[in-house]
Amino acid sequence: MIHKKWMAIVAASFLLAACGEQTTTSSSTEKEAEPVEDNTAIEKQEETGSEKAKETEPEKTEEEKAVSEPRYQINSANWSVQPIADADEKVVLVTIDDAPDKHSMEMAETLKSQDIPAIFFVNGHFLDSDEKKQQLKEIHEMGFVIGNHTYSHQDLKSLTEEQQREEITKVNEMVEDITGEKPKFFRAPFGSNTDFSKQLVADEEMVLMNWTYGYDWEKQYQEAQALADIMVNTEYLNNGANLLMHDRDWTVEALPRIIQGLADKGYGFVDPKEIEGI
Repeated sequence: MIHKKWMAIVAASFLLAACGEQTTTSSSTEKEAEPVEDNTAIEKQEETGSEKAKETEPEKTEEEKAVSEPRYQINSANWSVQPIADADEKVVLVTIDDAPDKHSMEMAETLKSQDIPAIFFVNGHFLDSDEKKQQLKEIHEMGFVIGNHTYSHQDLKSLTEEQQREEITKVNEMVEDITGEKPKFFRAPFGSNTDFSKQLVADEEMVLMNWTYGYDWEKQYQEAQALADIMVNTEYLNNGANLLMHDRDWTVEALPRIIQGLADKGYGFVDPKEIEGI
């Protein structure tokens, strides 16, 4: 009897020991699993929050994506474009005056088709109709820079200071109203500035600009072939040359040959948006 009782006690002890091990193991597993589940939840929350932040972050405009640091500057000694730091030296700047008269849209389309940047300098009196305003808006939306060439294209030296102010600031207001952007560059008609106009341009935070060379107003170059030839082969073509052209019948016809001739000589084309401002 004693022996049987002893055996029963031993068996019961083994059963209690086994139950204790199972309980301990189960408890340990649960405790290890809990932090893992919590970390996963936190990570998911962080990922969700990050994704939401990306979704709510406004996309940058094309202008904001543009190069923030200027790569070129205007040399007022000869009005050429000079590289800053390691920017390409063998470049020219394309500019078109008297826009948008008759051919500015076609000239813009020609340049755009070959990815050539340019400044279109505006005369305010051409913006006297909704059609012309729309043309200017389209030229701007094509990525071209719009410059100020005064309202009525008069020699500033023949005007009073108040008249000069009106000629310049009125165009700034018109262009900004049409494009949403105030002109960054100013070119006086005939390259004729006064001390007053220079100061006003500085006050308006614009870059004063003339040109290195241009020929399309001279009688012997009012023909496409002659103009294309002189624009590409003139002795004044050099690194950084600031090229002046106008909205003219013969210029729009010559433009593709001018661009091709310059490219054949190894010249690149400066983006005006990369020129240092005030």
